[in-house]
Amino acid sequence: MLIEKIEELKNSEVSKVIKKRIEEFKSFKDKPNEEWFKELCFCILTANSSAELGIKIQKEIDDGFLTLSREELEKKLKELGHRYYKKRAEYIVLARKYKNIKDILKEFRDERKAREFLVKHVKGLGYKEASHFLRNVGYDNVAIIDRHILRELYENNYIKEIPKSLTKKKYLEIEKILEDIGNKTNLKLSELDLYIWYLRTGKVLK
Repeated sequence: MLIEKIEELKNSEVSKVIKKRIEEFKSFKDKPNEEWFKELCFCILTANSSAELGIKIQKEIDDGFLTLSREELEKKLKELGHRYYKKRAEYIVLARKYKNIKDILKEFRDERKAREFLVKHVKGLGYKEASHFLRNVGYDNVAIIDRHILRELYENNYIKEIPKSLTKKKYLEIEKILEDIGNKTNLKLSELDLYIWYLRTGKVLK
C-alpha cells in the first residue's frame, strides 16, 4: 500500500534527505533571475531525457545557458550526450526572452496560473516540465507527473492504466489523485514527489 510505504519513509533517514532537498528548493526565493533561468533550462533538458543527464549538463554549461549561441549550445549538448541537442538548444535560446523569469512569476499569486503561463509561453515545457521547474524554485502545490509516478499509481490501483500521453485534462485528474494522497500523508505535492521518486528509484534528485 502506497500510503503505508510513504509513512514508513517519513520515519526513516530518507525524510531528512528530502527535507534538506526541499530547503534547497526554497532557497531559490533569494536567488536572482539568472539562477531561476538556469533552472528553467535544466527542466527544458529533462523532457524525454533524464534528471541525471540534466544535472550533469547544467553543471557543465552553467552561465552558458544565458550567453552561448545556438550553434555553441547545440555542440555542447551533443558532446554531453543529449539526444535532442538541436531542439533543446533552440528552446533554450527562445526562452531567453524570459530571462527575468523570477520577476515574471512573482506577479502570479496562484502557482497553477504561473504554470499555465510557462506552458503557453516557454517552448519545450509541458505540464510536467513546468511543474518540475516550479517545484525546483520553491513552489509546493504542483505535481510532477512522470513515468515513475504513473507506474507507482498504477501498481497501487490509483489509476486503471498508464496513459500513453497526458492531455491537460488527464494531467489535472492525476494531480488531484496525488493531492488526495498528499492530504492523507500530510505532505505537500513537492514533498510527495520526492518520496514516490525515492520508492521507485532509491534516489532523491531534483
